[in-house]
Amino acid sequence: MAQAEKIEMCRKAAGQIRKHIIEMTYAAGNLGAHLGGSLSITEILAALYIGTLNFRIEDWKWEERDRVILSKGHAALALYPALAEAGILSKEELHLFKKNGSRLTAHPSCEGVPGIEFASGSLGQGLSLGVGVSLALKRKNNLVSRVFVLLGDGECEEGSVWEAAASASHFQLNQLAAIVDVNRIQYDGFTEEIMGMKPLAQKWKEFGWHVCEVDGHSIEQLLDAFMVKEEKPLVILANTVKGKGISFMEGNWRFHNARISQEQYQQAMEEWKGVE
Repeated sequence: MAQAEKIEMCRKAAGQIRKHIIEMTYAAGNLGAHLGGSLSITEILAALYIGTLNFRIEDWKWEERDRVILSKGHAALALYPALAEAGILSKEELHLFKKNGSRLTAHPSCEGVPGIEFASGSLGQGLSLGVGVSLALKRKNNLVSRVFVLLGDGECEEGSVWEAAASASHFQLNQLAAIVDVNRIQYDGFTEEIMGMKPLAQKWKEFGWHVCEVDGHSIEQLLDAFMVKEEKPLVILANTVKGKGISFMEGNWRFHNARISQEQYQQAMEEWKGVE
């Protein structure tokens, strides 16, 4: 596939993921959903699932598949549509998000949902899982598969993230790639006000990682970054906008986890159509 065609496919998928996020949240009613940090990673997930990952839909136990671990598990609201756009889930099932008996729960579970390697939601755990998987691949002499772990920047306040980062560097796990969604907002405010982590790139470098900084809404930059392979583990600092694509949600920490009214839903869908 030509690069221009791949970029366009990823861009269209990102738009559809964004649409699904709004529809799923509205359908969830008073239960609400984690909107902001899901809208910030739509391009990241599209570039991964449509443009990068090596997997077999018919065989999810294929040993040479690439693995994705959604460490910021509250963004399952974006993960499920990404799986649907990749043909792994049916788009019809997305309407069952958070409904009684549905397998599409608020945080991802690996019970019955294809393409999900681990349950997640307890922040700070995903990178350690990624280290474990990468070590196992290395010891099995599987040098083909890659492991992508998607974290939030607020999540990087967890000490366990840096223990895992030190381990990955020590064991030279160059099949491991961490993607940090740097949207600068967490549950109850702005990340730098709650726990300043700057300079984030320098911290990762000091822990022995190869660092790429990209525009997290640029399909081109993301695809290029995902292809980087060094002797060190890779971290991609993806600068994003919380609530990206919906004007009244962008940069608004109150939409980290929220429900939306009919009026807000209609406005969001109108704005989505305008972008499309």
